[in-house]
Amino acid sequence: MDDLIARLAATPRTLAHLVAEAPEERLDMAFTGGWSARTILAHFRDEEYLCMRVALERMLAEDTPALRFIDGAQWEPGRNRARDRKEWLLADFALQRQASLGILRGLRPADWALRGRTEAGPEFTVQQFVAQWAAHDAEHVAGLEAALGETLAEVIARRARHG
Repeated sequence: MDDLIARLAATPRTLAHLVAEAPEERLDMAFTGGWSARTILAHFRDEEYLCMRVALERMLAEDTPALRFIDGAQWEPGRNRARDRKEWLLADFALQRQASLGILRGLRPADWALRGRTEAGPEFTVQQFVAQWAAHDAEHVAGLEAALGETLAEVIARRARHG
């Protein structure tokens, strides 16, 4: 479980590295078949506090709850754009992620076996859910890299070359 928590803990820093030097206009360019970098950042923030942590909390508090998750296509047109500056998106996400990590770090071994389910799907454990959460992060980090045209490794290498 420590590896899953570490992967989730690394995401805010990864996002900050990827977008720190990106000009505002670049954040709003949608790449073929995908969201803009700004929308991906907003998705990280909103998914954290509207879906992922809520699902975790319900799995800890209820007996095999039926969980619902945001459909990105339905979320995006009506999403809250009031705090869309990259600094705010990064800060808001980092704060929300810290709250989620606080819960995860306090789980007892038996908590990892608690169960939830989607409305139409099979049951899954907290451990399986958190593994999927980490995979969800990786999928959207890859989308952010595609939107910006630069991977995290390339950003770090470029900064190392230019001091």
